[in-house]
Amino acid sequence: MNANIDPIRHQVSELHQELVRYDLVVWTAGNVSARIPGEDLFVIKPSGVPYDELSPQSMIVCDLDGNVVEGDHSPSSDTAAHAYVYRHMPEVGGVVHTHSTFACAWAARGEAVPCVLTAMADEFGAEIPIGPFALIGDDSIGRGIVDTLKSHRSPAVLMRNHGVFTIGKDAKAAVKAAVMCEDVARTVHISRQLGEPLPIAQADIDSLHFRYQNVYGQHPEAR
Repeated sequence: MNANIDPIRHQVSELHQELVRYDLVVWTAGNVSARIPGEDLFVIKPSGVPYDELSPQSMIVCDLDGNVVEGDHSPSSDTAAHAYVYRHMPEVGGVVHTHSTFACAWAARGEAVPCVLTAMADEFGAEIPIGPFALIGDDSIGRGIVDTLKSHRSPAVLMRNHGVFTIGKDAKAAVKAAVMCEDVARTVHISRQLGEPLPIAQADIDSLHFRYQNVYGQHPEAR
């Protein structure tokens, strides 16, 4: 094992608490994983362990086929899905799964969240798409995630009748996408109770997304 594993275990353990903080999970549902730099390995949450009992030591190291390499617990039931994403999307460094309420309501309807907010254009650059229905246990969910997102700007997909999966350059980015997904799913739902949300022109979505991804925030490398 290389020296990168312990920091990733700490990061993944701490990021699970962000899911609790933002009310994206209940009981033991949901999970965060992160690719280990320089290795065909990733770290993921153990299955069925309460969030307040998670620690860096309880995180599980798996290979990209989902086999346990190091850890004392069984890995998350979504491990095969995460592994499939890492195998087929080498640019992805983190994957998150939640059952957040409003996003799951859209998933239950099999309906994409339309891009009708500037915050959505910023973070997602498009609607939040619907992925296919798939059963837990093999890489069917992973295939649905990859097939939906590989040619899509959105880092989030609503798997039909299931919940949210998000990807990112690292695990923190994937958690951010999950937080933002629930936030805009809630806002657009409320908007639809008042009437039909107003669309944003595609050119404006493109402009907003480019600015947010390339200009917004601090960019010390450009100084």
